Amino acid sequence: MKRAIVMSIAVMLLFGCLGTPESVKPVTGFDSSRYLGKWYEIARLDHSFERGLEQVSAQYSLREDGGIKVLNRGFKTESKKWKEAEGKAFFVGEKDVGHLKVSFFGPFYGSYVIFDLDKENYQYAFVCGSNTSYLWFLSRTPTVDDKLKAQFIKQAKELGFDTDALIWVKQETK
Repeated sequence: MKRAIVMSIAVMLLFGCLGTPESVKPVTGFDSSRYLGKWYEIARLDHSFERGLEQVSAQYSLREDGGIKVLNRGFKTESKKWKEAEGKAFFVGEKDVGHLKVSFFGPFYGSYVIFDLDKENYQYAFVCGSNTSYLWFLSRTPTVDDKLKAQFIKQAKELGFDTDALIWVKQETK
């Protein structure tokens, strides 16, 4: 009996974080080759692994095994040092659906759900995790116009995210 409980917990830990918030649907018609390259983090909800970081960016490139290499980088204001984390991502289902699983720590994966995307030019993406505690606004440029910010806030709020808690990331280059 103990073994069954331990196995159940292990399975939940390994696979329980790959869902989507109930209100969120991943984009379809997704083209990973157009998503590759550098993205700037415009806004996010706070979480421990990015706390205190500015000038945050993500670089996506193909891996030999068909997955996507993820290199996140940000400037830690307190220590005045750059922090990097390398991870890997794989599609959860079909390759034209913007739902991936990403790992920065061994066998543990979390959801990476692209729920809105500039499908014409791939210039912005709205991304969340498996629940409404994780939210990111990414752009190909370090700044975006107020109209796009308002669109992000409106859509995220309608989907149940706490938009009052958003952190607007400083992207200044010195």
